[in-house]
Amino acid sequence: MKALLIAAAAAVAFAGPALAGQMVSLKAATFDADGVVTLGDLFDGAGAAGNVAVANRTGTSVALNAQAVQAIARRSGLDWPNAEGLRSIVVTGGALGGGASPAGAARSGNVDVLTYARNISAGEMVGPEDIIWGKAAAAPSGSPRDPDVVIGMAARRPLRAGAAVLAHDVSAPQVIKAGETITVLFQSDGVSLSMQGKALAGAGVGETINVQNPLSKKTIQALVTAPGQAVVGPAADELKAARSTRVAAR
Repeated sequence: MKALLIAAAAAVAFAGPALAGQMVSLKAATFDADGVVTLGDLFDGAGAAGNVAVANRTGTSVALNAQAVQAIARRSGLDWPNAEGLRSIVVTGGALGGGASPAGAARSGNVDVLTYARNISAGEMVGPEDIIWGKAAAAPSGSPRDPDVVIGMAARRPLRAGAAVLAHDVSAPQVIKAGETITVLFQSDGVSLSMQGKALAGAGVGETINVQNPLSKKTIQALVTAPGQAVVGPAADELKAARSTRVAAR
């Protein structure tokens, strides 16, 4: 079973030509023999930086985030331009010795968990460079294995560098503010209606929000679809069902 493991640099600085690193090229076949993927396993011409660890491989293969690998290479003095525009790098390898398993790793206090690379303020968006792999005695409840669960989302509260990533730490970035007048759409069987209402809370795309009719003062629930827009009725039900299917498929 292919596990997704990445290790990202804490930050990526834009260096001028005078500070360019050693040019390297991605190997045609990326292979790891001992369970620790290094820059030398990935690149030809890595030199002394070849021993820099990038990720742990717990299965027969591991998929690395190409942007994170590029950041680690740059921090280690290597320049990989990724001219192909790769999004991931698959590293293969043989079976690991010793019968290693996630349960055994947990007992030894050597479990890989996603952690925050820096302090993140409430409301700030989490980027790929903000997530790195760390070690813990056990993975906390709600700790995702896929960094895409939190990347691109907004922090619900201040997050501390080194803390384990939890799915409920983040939410969709708000596109509607409390008190804002928004458009609510209803579509069904060729009938299309719209109304203006007052958002009673802030919300992001895909979240349900309470909207008050300014005339009747009645409140309805609508699903946010874009800045200043939400839907009700069959369209909202279909979007909720599609979202549930995507989450279950992770």
